[in-house]
Amino acid sequence: MVTADIKNQVDYKTFLDNYKAKLKSAFYERDSIDRFALKRNFPPVVWREIMSANPLSVSVPSEYGGRGVKVKECLGMLAASSYESLALSLTFGINFALFLEPVAKYGQEEIKGPIFERFMNKQNMGGLAITEPDYGSDALNMQTYHTFKNGKYKIEGIKHWQGLTGIADYWLMTCRKKSESGVLGRDIDFFITDEQVPSQQLEVLELYNNLGLYHIPYGLNKVDIEVPENQKLIPETTGLKLMMDLLHRSRLQFPGMGMGFLERMLDEAIKQTTTRIVGGKSLLELDKIKHQVSTIQSAYVICSAMCHRSSQFSGIDNNVAGDAVEANSMKAYVTDLMQEASQTVLQLGGANGYKAESFGARGLVDSRPFRIFEGSNAMLYTQISEMILKIMGRKKITNLFEYLQTFEITKNATDYYKVLINFDVDSNLSQRRHVDLGKIIARLVCANHIINMGNDGFRPDLIKASLETIKHEITMLVSSYRNFSSVDPIVDYKDDSSWLEFVK
Repeated sequence: MVTADIKNQVDYKTFLDNYKAKLKSAFYERDSIDRFALKRNFPPVVWREIMSANPLSVSVPSEYGGRGVKVKECLGMLAASSYESLALSLTFGINFALFLEPVAKYGQEEIKGPIFERFMNKQNMGGLAITEPDYGSDALNMQTYHTFKNGKYKIEGIKHWQGLTGIADYWLMTCRKKSESGVLGRDIDFFITDEQVPSQQLEVLELYNNLGLYHIPYGLNKVDIEVPENQKLIPETTGLKLMMDLLHRSRLQFPGMGMGFLERMLDEAIKQTTTRIVGGKSLLELDKIKHQVSTIQSAYVICSAMCHRSSQFSGIDNNVAGDAVEANSMKAYVTDLMQEASQTVLQLGGANGYKAESFGARGLVDSRPFRIFEGSNAMLYTQISEMILKIMGRKKITNLFEYLQTFEITKNATDYYKVLINFDVDSNLSQRRHVDLGKIIARLVCANHIINMGNDGFRPDLIKASLETIKHEITMLVSSYRNFSSVDPIVDYKDDSSWLEFVK
């Protein structure tokens, strides 16, 4: 075990300020991010400068020399990173939520010390291997399996789209138990694999040419490894509950990655619209531009409220396996906001916005996959709606307002939006209506967090403006929900559908 000298640890503000200074040095002095923004991997000189601040220490327990896995500190590091590079922030997000925190919570004691020592002193990295080529979001049907023989677990299968493919030193490997008759178990097991051990190395079959997030390698991996018993994570109850605790905690940390990104988008938007003069006026004097910039500013406040809330309850001391509505709401909504903000900043930049290295253009392609990985947003919104309707059905409540005013994570916001949400919901909905209803609920969840943050002293004018922005969104979503389209695609559309044939 690494001995922690807590007394000699610098305070968090000093630690964070030092990290930000390292980022400035790495991206603007040691090298220029405009030069390497579209290249694969971070230049070695940049990576060394960043890692010299020991950023991964925030997600290492204090008894192993780290800063103690405090959510506030982890989110602050993610935000500082995403202000400069969303790919950098995601790199740390993968390490924090998808490796270090699960190991800290569920790893066997005898292996924690050596692992954390390598993260603290040798800048090792770890990732999570869940996704498989044929099973995507259907993780419960993964085909990677394990058998046990001679004191070791043999694991075989195929995984892909693992962030940090080919460069991670450790993996959390998910698989199912295979019985002697060849049947795969229903539960999911987690194992730590160590790339420094030949028998535990994944074989990279292909590196993908991913669009955006260029500094993070993704690929196709063959799994044919053996690991000892002590590298199996020990769940509190079942592996499925462990997986939901892990994934929900990760989704609850998405606002950290969104925070710096949205702050940078807001700064870029204000800079562009206050300095760009058109017809003798700054862009910001135009009404439509005011609306666009205010929307980004509201996104900044909404994300701040998510970070405020997540810092209070999503630590590894709590099990968040049952917090699906809140976790899905935060992940889906903040990633929607990130994509919309980048669209706006790219447009506000005019012709310069379409330079591939501009922050708006980079933000557009880098934030797009955030709406897909760890559950596509359409799927997450559908799950939110289905879960709420299931609870309402058990309670024999049909009115949305009536139920949400009793729901812990929406009750403080319902009066503000009562006129909009005071309607009965049908338990038998099409998926497109489930998505609309899920979006409405997600925005109410986050409005609730905004109100709570305002009660703790956050700037009132920003609170009011963000609540009004959400009201505008909910108004449009309620209209879509009530006036939904039942139009379906016509697959064999080519017959009698060429306009050329009908020009006289």
